[in-house]
Amino acid sequence: MTWALMPLQKYAVFSGRSRRKEFWMFVLFTFIVEIVLAIIDAIIGTYNTAIGMGLFSGLFYLAILVPSIALNTRRLHDIGKSGWFQLLFIIPIVGFILWIIWMVRDGDDGVNQYGPSPKTSVGYYEGGAAPA
Repeated sequence: MTWALMPLQKYAVFSGRSRRKEFWMFVLFTFIVEIVLAIIDAIIGTYNTAIGMGLFSGLFYLAILVPSIALNTRRLHDIGKSGWFQLLFIIPIVGFILWIIWMVRDGDDGVNQYGPSPKTSVGYYEGGAAPA
């Protein structure tokens, strides 16, 4: 759970690097929360079929917008790319394929232009040790 909530603790931190584990655990966490909120929206009648979203899921999307962009930026930094490469996501199909390839790629070993590797950096995480 620590890995899934770490991007929320770094709400608008666009510098540094993030590991694959942090990224994919956050994706899994948000996916599960989105499903639960969609069910709640359907049960209480706040789901709008015209826009494909309900009140609670819409508020959740707004709440995780900035942390998601920041996490994507840090993840791109981990593989040595600028956060501006997220703009490629607006290109249909090609942008999504590139994004998936980059998100599953292992980060650069050692230090790159965006900082030390989060896998090997002592003190990168609060307390000096990576969460379990």
